[in-house]
Amino acid sequence: MSEQNQKPTVVEPSKLTASEAIQQLEQNIGQALIGQKAVVSEIVIGLIAAGHILIEGVPGLGKTLLARALAQSVSGSFSRIQFTPDLMPGDITGHVMFDMNSSEFRVIKGPVFCHILLADEINRAPAKTQSALLEVMQEQQVTIEGKPYPTDAPFLVMATQNPIEQEGTYPLPEAQLDRFLLKVLIDYPTSAEESDLVHHVTRHSVGDKLNLSAVKKLLSPGDVLALQQQAAELKVDRQVLNYAVKIIRTTRCWSGISIGAGPRGGIALIRAARAKALINGSDFVTPDEIKAVAPAVLRHRINLTADMEIEGITRNDVIQDLLDAVEAPRV
Repeated sequence: MSEQNQKPTVVEPSKLTASEAIQQLEQNIGQALIGQKAVVSEIVIGLIAAGHILIEGVPGLGKTLLARALAQSVSGSFSRIQFTPDLMPGDITGHVMFDMNSSEFRVIKGPVFCHILLADEINRAPAKTQSALLEVMQEQQVTIEGKPYPTDAPFLVMATQNPIEQEGTYPLPEAQLDRFLLKVLIDYPTSAEESDLVHHVTRHSVGDKLNLSAVKKLLSPGDVLALQQQAAELKVDRQVLNYAVKIIRTTRCWSGISIGAGPRGGIALIRAARAKALINGSDFVTPDEIKAVAPAVLRHRINLTADMEIEGITRNDVIQDLLDAVEAPRV
Protein backbone atom coordinates (compact mmCIF):
# COMPACT_ATOMS: atom_id res chain seq x y z
CA MET A 1 0.00 0.00 0.00
CA SER A 2 1.42 3.39 -0.95
CA GLU A 3 2.06 6.08 1.68
CA GLN A 4 -0.59 8.31 0.09
CA ASN A 5 -3.31 5.65 0.41
CA GLN A 6 -2.29 4.53 3.87
CA LYS A 7 -4.87 5.54 6.51
CA PRO A 8 -3.55 7.46 9.50
CA THR A 9 -3.34 5.55 12.77
CA VAL A 10 -4.83 8.29 14.91
CA VAL A 11 -4.63 8.15 18.69
CA GLU A 12 -8.04 8.62 20.29
CA PRO A 13 -7.68 11.36 22.96
CA SER A 14 -10.10 9.48 25.24
CA LYS A 15 -7.77 6.48 25.45
CA LEU A 16 -4.58 8.36 26.33
CA THR A 17 -3.72 11.23 28.62
CA ALA A 18 -2.10 14.26 27.02
CA SER A 19 1.23 13.32 28.60
CA GLU A 20 1.05 9.76 27.25
CA ALA A 21 0.11 10.94 23.76
CA ILE A 22 3.01 13.42 23.61
CA GLN A 23 5.50 10.89 24.98
CA GLN A 24 4.39 8.40 22.31
CA LEU A 25 4.88 11.15 19.74
CA GLU A 26 8.48 11.68 20.91
CA GLN A 27 9.20 7.95 20.80
CA ASN A 28 7.68 7.69 17.34
CA ILE A 29 9.87 10.47 15.93
CA GLY A 30 12.86 8.83 17.61
CA GLN A 31 12.31 5.77 15.43
CA ALA A 32 13.65 7.81 12.51
CA LEU A 33 16.05 10.21 14.24
CA ILE A 34 18.41 8.07 16.28
CA GLY A 35 20.47 9.55 19.10
CA GLN A 36 18.83 12.99 19.37
CA LYS A 37 16.37 12.59 22.26
CA ALA A 38 16.95 16.07 23.66
CA VAL A 39 16.44 17.63 20.22
CA VAL A 40 13.23 15.68 19.63
CA SER A 41 11.95 16.71 23.07
CA GLU A 42 12.56 20.42 22.38
CA ILE A 43 10.94 20.19 18.94
CA VAL A 44 7.84 18.63 20.46
CA ILE A 45 7.76 21.34 23.15
CA GLY A 46 7.77 23.92 20.36
CA LEU A 47 4.91 22.13 18.61
CA ILE A 48 2.76 21.90 21.75
CA ALA A 49 3.54 25.52 22.67
CA ALA A 50 2.50 26.58 19.13
CA GLY A 51 5.82 28.32 18.54
CA HIS A 52 8.30 28.31 15.68
CA ILE A 53 11.77 26.82 16.04
CA LEU A 54 15.25 27.79 14.88
CA ILE A 55 17.58 24.80 14.52
CA GLU A 56 21.34 25.23 14.37
CA GLY A 57 23.67 22.42 13.36
CA VAL A 58 26.14 21.35 10.71
CA PRO A 59 24.81 19.55 7.60
CA GLY A 60 24.03 15.86 7.75
CA LEU A 61 22.64 15.60 11.29
CA GLY A 62 19.05 14.83 10.28
CA LYS A 63 17.25 18.17 10.31
CA THR A 64 15.18 17.35 7.22
CA LEU A 65 14.48 13.86 8.53
CA LEU A 66 13.34 15.34 11.84
CA ALA A 67 10.87 17.70 10.16
CA ARG A 68 9.47 14.97 7.90
CA ALA A 69 9.13 12.54 10.80
CA LEU A 70 7.25 15.15 12.83
CA ALA A 71 4.89 15.90 9.94
CA GLN A 72 4.19 12.21 9.38
CA SER A 73 3.61 11.60 13.09
CA VAL A 74 0.86 14.23 13.23
CA SER A 75 -0.61 13.33 9.80
CA GLY A 76 0.30 16.81 8.61
CA SER A 77 1.35 18.23 5.27
CA PHE A 78 5.03 19.03 4.80
CA SER A 79 6.93 21.54 2.65
CA ARG A 80 10.61 22.35 2.37
CA ILE A 81 12.11 25.59 1.08
CA GLN A 82 15.82 25.76 0.26
CA PHE A 83 16.76 29.38 0.96
CA THR A 84 19.15 30.87 -1.60
CA PRO A 85 20.31 34.44 -2.37
CA ASP A 86 17.95 34.65 -5.38
CA LEU A 87 14.85 33.43 -3.53
CA MET A 88 11.99 35.93 -3.81
CA PRO A 89 9.15 36.54 -1.30
CA GLY A 90 6.60 35.27 -3.85
CA ASP A 91 8.47 31.95 -4.02
CA ILE A 92 7.47 31.45 -0.38
CA THR A 93 4.02 32.99 -0.08
CA GLY A 94 2.61 32.50 -3.57
CA HIS A 95 1.47 34.79 -6.38
CA VAL A 96 -1.24 35.55 -8.90
CA MET A 97 -0.94 34.35 -12.49
CA PHE A 98 -3.09 34.74 -15.59
CA ASP A 99 -4.66 31.47 -16.79
CA MET A 100 -4.75 31.53 -20.59
CA ASN A 101 -7.35 28.72 -20.73
CA SER A 102 -9.92 30.42 -18.50
CA SER A 103 -8.80 34.01 -19.29
CA GLU A 104 -8.82 34.69 -15.54
CA PHE A 105 -6.29 35.46 -12.85
CA ARG A 106 -5.83 32.70 -10.29
CA VAL A 107 -3.89 32.43 -7.06
CA ILE A 108 -0.98 30.02 -6.88
CA LYS A 109 -0.35 29.31 -3.20
CA GLY A 110 3.25 29.01 -2.04
CA PRO A 111 4.88 26.27 0.05
CA VAL A 112 3.96 28.03 3.33
CA PHE A 113 0.48 26.54 3.04
CA CYS A 114 1.26 23.39 5.01
CA HIS A 115 1.38 22.15 8.59
CA ILE A 116 5.15 21.69 8.96
CA LEU A 117 7.47 23.95 6.96
CA LEU A 118 11.22 23.37 6.84
CA ALA A 119 13.00 26.63 5.97
CA ASP A 120 16.44 25.24 5.16
CA GLU A 121 19.40 27.62 5.68
CA ILE A 122 17.16 30.63 6.26
CA ASN A 123 20.21 32.90 6.63
CA ARG A 124 21.15 32.41 2.95
CA ALA A 125 18.22 34.49 1.68
CA PRO A 126 18.19 38.31 1.66
CA ALA A 127 16.36 40.28 4.35
CA LYS A 128 13.26 40.94 2.21
CA THR A 129 12.67 37.22 1.70
CA GLN A 130 13.37 36.41 5.35
CA SER A 131 10.85 39.07 6.38
CA ALA A 132 8.18 37.55 4.13
CA LEU A 133 8.46 34.23 5.98
CA LEU A 134 8.64 35.85 9.41
CA GLU A 135 5.49 37.84 8.62
CA VAL A 136 3.64 34.62 7.82
CA MET A 137 4.91 33.11 11.06
CA GLN A 138 3.53 36.03 13.03
CA GLU A 139 0.23 36.59 11.22
CA GLN A 140 -0.58 32.94 10.36
CA GLN A 141 -1.82 34.18 6.99
CA VAL A 142 -0.64 35.41 3.60
CA THR A 143 -2.02 38.44 1.78
CA ILE A 144 -2.04 38.06 -2.01
CA GLU A 145 -3.43 40.92 -4.09
CA GLY A 146 -5.10 42.37 -1.00
CA LYS A 147 -6.90 39.16 -0.01
CA PRO A 148 -5.87 37.23 3.14
CA TYR A 149 -5.33 33.48 2.94
CA PRO A 150 -4.89 31.72 6.32
CA THR A 151 -2.24 29.04 6.66
CA ASP A 152 -3.08 25.51 7.77
CA ALA A 153 -3.48 24.85 11.49
CA PRO A 154 -1.38 23.85 13.28
CA PHE A 155 1.40 25.72 11.48
CA LEU A 156 5.00 25.19 12.56
CA VAL A 157 8.10 26.64 10.91
CA MET A 158 11.39 24.84 11.53
CA ALA A 159 14.15 27.11 10.21
CA THR A 160 17.73 25.86 10.02
CA GLN A 161 21.06 27.61 9.83
CA ASN A 162 24.62 26.34 9.48
CA PRO A 163 26.91 27.67 12.25
CA ILE A 164 30.09 27.08 10.22
CA GLU A 165 29.67 28.54 6.74
CA GLN A 166 28.96 32.26 7.07
CA GLU A 167 30.19 33.47 3.67
CA GLY A 168 27.35 34.74 1.51
CA THR A 169 24.80 34.67 4.34
CA TYR A 170 22.39 37.28 5.69
CA PRO A 171 22.30 36.82 9.49
CA LEU A 172 18.89 37.23 11.08
CA PRO A 173 18.60 40.48 13.09
CA GLU A 174 17.81 40.23 16.81
CA ALA A 175 14.25 41.47 16.25
CA GLN A 176 13.58 38.62 13.82
CA LEU A 177 15.35 36.00 15.94
CA ASP A 178 12.99 36.97 18.74
CA ARG A 179 10.07 35.66 16.64
CA PHE A 180 11.26 32.10 17.17
CA LEU A 181 10.02 30.50 20.37
CA LEU A 182 13.04 28.20 20.73
CA LYS A 183 16.53 27.78 19.35
CA VAL A 184 17.50 24.12 19.23
CA LEU A 185 21.13 23.00 18.90
CA ILE A 186 21.65 19.70 17.13
CA ASP A 187 25.08 18.13 17.65
CA TYR A 188 26.90 14.96 16.63
CA PRO A 189 25.59 11.72 18.19
CA THR A 190 27.69 9.55 20.48
CA SER A 191 29.83 6.77 19.03
CA ALA A 192 27.27 4.06 19.85
CA GLU A 193 24.38 6.17 18.55
CA GLU A 194 26.24 6.94 15.33
CA SER A 195 26.93 3.23 14.80
CA ASP A 196 23.21 2.45 15.27
CA LEU A 197 22.34 5.32 12.94
CA VAL A 198 24.58 4.11 10.12
CA HIS A 199 23.25 0.56 10.53
CA HIS A 200 19.64 1.75 10.47
CA VAL A 201 20.01 4.04 7.47
CA THR A 202 22.01 1.66 5.26
CA ARG A 203 19.96 -1.47 5.98
CA HIS A 204 17.88 -2.42 2.89
CA SER A 205 18.22 1.16 1.66
CA VAL A 206 19.17 2.29 -1.84
CA GLY A 207 20.58 5.79 -2.30
CA ASP A 208 19.99 8.70 0.06
CA LYS A 209 16.20 8.51 0.32
CA LEU A 210 14.95 9.30 3.82
CA ASN A 211 13.58 6.22 5.55
CA LEU A 212 10.35 6.98 7.41
CA SER A 213 8.94 3.47 7.33
CA ALA A 214 9.15 3.11 11.12
CA VAL A 215 7.30 6.38 11.77
CA LYS A 216 3.56 5.88 12.36
CA LYS A 217 0.79 8.42 11.96
CA LEU A 218 -0.12 8.76 15.62
CA LEU A 219 -2.05 12.02 15.84
CA SER A 220 -4.20 14.20 13.62
CA PRO A 221 -3.79 17.97 13.19
CA GLY A 222 -6.95 18.34 15.29
CA ASP A 223 -5.33 16.35 18.11
CA VAL A 224 -2.34 18.69 18.03
CA LEU A 225 -4.61 21.74 18.26
CA ALA A 226 -6.37 20.16 21.24
CA LEU A 227 -3.03 19.52 22.98
CA GLN A 228 -1.95 23.11 22.30
CA GLN A 229 -5.15 24.36 23.92
CA GLN A 230 -4.62 22.12 26.94
CA ALA A 231 -1.12 23.48 27.39
CA ALA A 232 -2.33 27.07 27.10
CA GLU A 233 -4.82 26.51 29.94
CA LEU A 234 -2.36 25.11 32.48
CA LYS A 235 -2.13 27.15 35.68
CA VAL A 236 0.89 29.33 36.35
CA ASP A 237 1.23 30.59 39.91
CA ARG A 238 2.09 34.29 40.16
CA GLN A 239 5.33 33.44 41.97
CA VAL A 240 6.40 31.17 39.12
CA LEU A 241 5.46 33.82 36.57
CA ASN A 242 7.47 36.42 38.50
CA TYR A 243 10.39 33.96 38.57
CA ALA A 244 10.31 33.72 34.77
CA VAL A 245 10.21 37.51 34.46
CA LYS A 246 13.10 37.83 36.93
CA ILE A 247 15.23 35.50 34.80
CA ILE A 248 14.53 37.61 31.72
CA ARG A 249 15.26 40.88 33.51
CA THR A 250 18.49 39.46 34.93
CA THR A 251 19.80 38.81 31.42
CA ARG A 252 19.80 42.59 30.87
CA CYS A 253 22.26 43.30 33.67
CA TRP A 254 24.26 40.06 33.84
CA SER A 255 28.02 40.26 33.54
CA GLY A 256 29.09 38.82 30.19
CA ILE A 257 25.82 39.57 28.38
CA SER A 258 25.89 42.62 26.12
CA ILE A 259 22.25 42.42 24.99
CA GLY A 260 19.60 40.76 27.16
CA ALA A 261 16.20 39.31 26.36
CA GLY A 262 13.13 41.47 25.81
CA PRO A 263 9.60 41.03 27.21
CA ARG A 264 8.78 38.49 24.50
CA GLY A 265 11.37 36.26 26.15
CA GLY A 266 9.25 36.02 29.31
CA ILE A 267 6.17 35.18 27.25
CA ALA A 268 8.10 32.46 25.43
CA LEU A 269 9.42 31.09 28.71
CA ILE A 270 5.90 30.64 30.11
CA ARG A 271 4.52 29.15 26.88
CA ALA A 272 7.33 26.62 26.60
CA ALA A 273 7.15 25.77 30.32
CA ARG A 274 3.41 25.08 29.99
CA ALA A 275 4.13 22.63 27.17
CA LYS A 276 6.84 20.97 29.28
CA ALA A 277 4.44 20.68 32.23
CA LEU A 278 1.81 19.05 30.02
CA ILE A 279 4.39 16.51 28.82
CA ASN A 280 5.29 15.82 32.47
CA GLY A 281 1.62 15.17 33.24
CA SER A 282 1.31 18.14 35.60
CA ASP A 283 -1.68 20.45 36.03
CA PHE A 284 0.49 23.49 36.75
CA VAL A 285 3.91 24.91 35.92
CA THR A 286 6.78 24.56 38.39
CA PRO A 287 10.13 26.40 38.55
CA ASP A 288 11.82 23.19 37.35
CA GLU A 289 9.92 23.40 34.06
CA ILE A 290 10.98 27.04 33.70
CA LYS A 291 14.61 26.00 34.18
CA ALA A 292 14.28 23.07 31.77
CA VAL A 293 13.14 25.20 28.83
CA ALA A 294 15.18 28.33 29.62
CA PRO A 295 18.31 27.46 27.56
CA ALA A 296 16.32 26.86 24.35
CA VAL A 297 14.22 29.98 24.97
CA LEU A 298 17.15 32.30 25.79
CA ARG A 299 20.13 31.21 23.66
CA HIS A 300 19.01 33.24 20.62
CA ARG A 301 17.76 36.18 22.68
CA ILE A 302 21.06 37.17 24.29
CA ASN A 303 24.43 38.33 22.96
CA LEU A 304 27.67 37.77 24.81
CA THR A 305 30.37 40.36 25.32
CA ALA A 306 33.54 40.12 23.24
CA ASP A 307 35.53 39.00 26.32
CA MET A 308 33.25 35.99 26.83
CA GLU A 309 33.52 34.94 23.20
CA ILE A 310 37.31 35.28 23.21
CA GLU A 311 37.50 33.06 26.31
CA GLY A 312 35.38 30.43 24.55
CA ILE A 313 32.48 30.69 26.99
CA THR A 314 29.21 29.67 25.34
CA ARG A 315 25.75 31.12 25.73
CA ASN A 316 24.63 27.88 27.37
CA ASP A 317 27.35 28.30 30.01
CA VAL A 318 26.23 31.85 30.79
CA ILE A 319 22.56 30.89 30.89
CA GLN A 320 23.28 28.04 33.30
CA ASP A 321 25.25 30.34 35.61
CA LEU A 322 22.37 32.81 35.52
CA LEU A 323 19.80 30.13 36.36
CA ASP A 324 21.94 28.96 39.27
CA ALA A 325 22.09 32.49 40.63
CA VAL A 326 18.41 33.49 40.34
CA GLU A 327 16.56 32.11 43.34
CA ALA A 328 13.55 29.95 42.47
CA PRO A 329 10.35 30.20 44.52
CA ARG A 330 9.04 27.31 46.59
CA VAL A 331 5.61 26.33 45.34
